[in-house]
Amino acid sequence: MSVVETIAPTVPPKRRWRRINLIAAVSAAMILLLVGVFAAWAISLGPLPLAQARQVSTTVLDRNGKLLRAYAMADGRWRLPVDAKKDVDPVYLKLLFAYEDKRFYSHDGVDPWALGRAALQLLTRDHIVSGGSTITMQLARLLEPRRKRSVHAKLRQMVRAIEIEHELSKGQILDLYLTLAPYGGNLEGIRAASIAYFGKEPKRLTLAEAALLVALPQSPENRRLDRHPHKARLARDRVLDRMVEDGQISAEDAVAAKAVPVPRLRQSIPILAPHSADRAVSTLKGIPVISLTLDANVQRAIEALARDRAIALGPNISVGILVVDNASGDVLARVGSPDYFDAHRAGQVDMTRAVRSPGSTLKPFIYGLAFEDGFVHPESLIDDRPIRFGDYAPQDFDMTFQGTVPVRKALQLSLNVPAIALLDRVGASRLASRLKQAGGNLVLPKDEVPGLAMGLGGVGITLQDLVQLYLGFPRLGTTRPLREIVDAGDGPRDPLRLMDQAAAWQVGNVLMGTPPPENAPQRRIAFKTGTSYGYRDAWSVGFDGRMTIGVWVGRPDGAPVPGLVGRTAAAPILFDAFARTGKLPMPLPRPPKGVLIASNAGLPLPLRRFRPLGELVRTGSEQAPHIQFPLNGSRIDVSGSSEGNFSAMPVKIAGGVPPMTMLVNGMAAGQIDSRRQRLVNPPGPGFVRLTVIDATGAADTVVVRIQ
Repeated sequence: MSVVETIAPTVPPKRRWRRINLIAAVSAAMILLLVGVFAAWAISLGPLPLAQARQVSTTVLDRNGKLLRAYAMADGRWRLPVDAKKDVDPVYLKLLFAYEDKRFYSHDGVDPWALGRAALQLLTRDHIVSGGSTITMQLARLLEPRRKRSVHAKLRQMVRAIEIEHELSKGQILDLYLTLAPYGGNLEGIRAASIAYFGKEPKRLTLAEAALLVALPQSPENRRLDRHPHKARLARDRVLDRMVEDGQISAEDAVAAKAVPVPRLRQSIPILAPHSADRAVSTLKGIPVISLTLDANVQRAIEALARDRAIALGPNISVGILVVDNASGDVLARVGSPDYFDAHRAGQVDMTRAVRSPGSTLKPFIYGLAFEDGFVHPESLIDDRPIRFGDYAPQDFDMTFQGTVPVRKALQLSLNVPAIALLDRVGASRLASRLKQAGGNLVLPKDEVPGLAMGLGGVGITLQDLVQLYLGFPRLGTTRPLREIVDAGDGPRDPLRLMDQAAAWQVGNVLMGTPPPENAPQRRIAFKTGTSYGYRDAWSVGFDGRMTIGVWVGRPDGAPVPGLVGRTAAAPILFDAFARTGKLPMPLPRPPKGVLIASNAGLPLPLRRFRPLGELVRTGSEQAPHIQFPLNGSRIDVSGSSEGNFSAMPVKIAGGVPPMTMLVNGMAAGQIDSRRQRLVNPPGPGFVRLTVIDATGAADTVVVRIQ
């Protein structure tokens, strides 16, 4: 025992414990004070600026989620929204976590092990080997950028990282980081960078591409590919070397990836379907991600077709193409102009929505109503000869006449006189009303009413409405409002009635036999062409069992183009468009029940030849047929069986020259007997058209309601 020990006073146990408690209390107070100061400082930072960080470029996607077009943000930055699970290649994520944040899914925003490792490497090697910042801390720096590095800035990032982890899930943190990470210039986020540098989405990346995208955000401006490709390559190779050291990739794979040159130029952000995208953005304002019904592959192919054909047709010529799915009415492709940025072709004008003269493209609807009314059949004979309707004397396109031809041939050859004769019988106002009912908005000159000239293009219509009307043929009598914006809140899109099933099928069957353009396959699609007055518009609309496509060709300013004819200018584009969709032609529907399929000799006598009403010559003793019962507009209560079938309904006729034929909704139902009566089986509840035609071609029609 030393002298000091002998003279040093011993501390009583109670005083020792008091001292220990005092030190503990002071320490706790200091800790609480520091925590309080730290908490007060954290509160003073204010709320996280997440709302501003979530602002992204408006993107327009196709029906399969592919990017059609993106719009830069107000300040010019490209920042595309990212979902790591769906949008990013797993190889990239593997490299990102291994290089930036190995314990991303286990830490709470700050990784003490990473910070300690970074500090030790700095002390032992005198330079920064690896950073200690987690992905969450890097996100905090992106949310609140700081120009200078300092201890204060690092502490702020740590505090913010803890807050971020409290506010967001790991998946949300990763998505936000991948959306905001800088890649040089005005590119933010991995999607914008991958599209600009590699011309593709980051769903499928090579090892070299993934390593490059990991390296660029560390120093985006110094490693910009369009300015410093050499520095970018060195940074990429360092990432690959680190991955080899960590055992993430093999040395052979790293050598192969290093041999890949880095891109030196930025590519353009895709601009597919610009007219559709513009309209969608103006309709759904403020929606960051908009989905359309378009198919990006079909859209790309049709845009290339329109561009190539417009160049071949000559300067200032524009082309509009619309592709629609028959069953759903979804627009699969829309080309409003061959080049959105071509001022000479008014590229930003959507010609699929421009009102133009349809030429002869309305003729199939005239024939359809004539078939529906039952006074003509595709095999009926009709005269193509000079005729006058008051002051109106229509002529065929080639200024010649074919004489007597089958109705089928008259439509296939687009003869004008037979079409106007049928329209005179059908009624121009009735045709206009029926087309409007089916979704076709016809535009007439001011203070004008529908007249016979509308059968040859004396009316205005858009390509969009015309294609919707043509849907009625492959759909057997009903059209469907077109849809292009998914979830646009348009409400129900119920089918719209165009004509009877039998009439629609007969028109489609006739148009299937229209002579195709030169070198085009026959009987693959049903189509009709049209040329407006003065060679201002060339049209072609066709359909098969799957889709309907419409083509318009002309000058946007309406100036005439000599020699611009639908058959030579628009029809070849139509056939090529069907081929470029990548789908084999689908057959048209089979004929519905009750369709009369017969040669001219097998038709009832009144249907063998069409005679205009003014051509009938009668003696004083002859009377036109008249349906005495049921009366027009009456309601008929017909009892039904347990199977839902209705009992026969008697029809009584007065006048007329035998033999007389009875038609129900345009379909032959047999001949009137000698007592001028006929029992008719109603097709079902609802409106039914009853028509009787006598041997001279005179007819009478009533519409009754079966209940």
